[in-house]
Amino acid sequence: MYKQRLKKTKKIKILIAAFFSLLVNCVFGLSTDSQQDIEIEADTAEMDDVDKITIYRGDVIVTQGSIKMTGHTMTVHFDKNNDMELVIMNGTPATYRQLPDDSKVFDEAEALQMEYYALKNYVILIDRALVMQEGLKFSGKRIEYDTVLSKVKVEGQSNTADKKEENDNKQIEDGRVKIIIKKKTQE
Repeated sequence: MYKQRLKKTKKIKILIAAFFSLLVNCVFGLSTDSQQDIEIEADTAEMDDVDKITIYRGDVIVTQGSIKMTGHTMTVHFDKNNDMELVIMNGTPATYRQLPDDSKVFDEAEALQMEYYALKNYVILIDRALVMQEGLKFSGKRIEYDTVLSKVKVEGQSNTADKKEENDNKQIEDGRVKIIIKKKTQE
C-alpha cells in the first residue's frame, strides 16, 4: 500500500511538473523554472483513483522556481490512462506569478477560476480575469490563452445582469475588455 501511494505521489509530481513546464513556456518565464522541484502546500489533499481526481484544499500554494500559484482549492483531473487532463485552481482570487528571463518584473495573473487543459495546451481565466505583463495589462470576464499558437482572447461582460455583478465587484467598470499598454520610458 505504501509503495502504491509513493508511486502515485511521484506520478502526480511528474504530471504537475509537466503542467508547470507548459505554463513556463506559455509566458516565457525563467528558463530554469521547469528544472526546479515543485512544492504543493494545502490544508488537505485527497486522491481518488476511481474518479481519477486529486483535490488540494485550504490555502493552496504551489511553487516551482519563480512560479507561484495560490488559491483555496486545486483540482487535478486525469484521463483513463492516468495522464493529466485538466487542472482547476479556484480562489478569491486564484493567483499566478512568474519572473520571465531577463526581467525584474513578475508576470502576474488572477481570476476567481483558472483552468489549464493539458492536452490542448490551453489556459482559461474565468471571472474577474486579469493578466499583467511588463508594459501590458488585460482584464475582462474571461481570458483564454492558447499556449501553442500564442493567441490571447479577452471577453467582457455579455449581459446587463453580469455587468451589474461585475460593477459591484469594481473590477470592470462597464463590462468591457480593458487593455492598458504602458508608455515606454526613455533611458
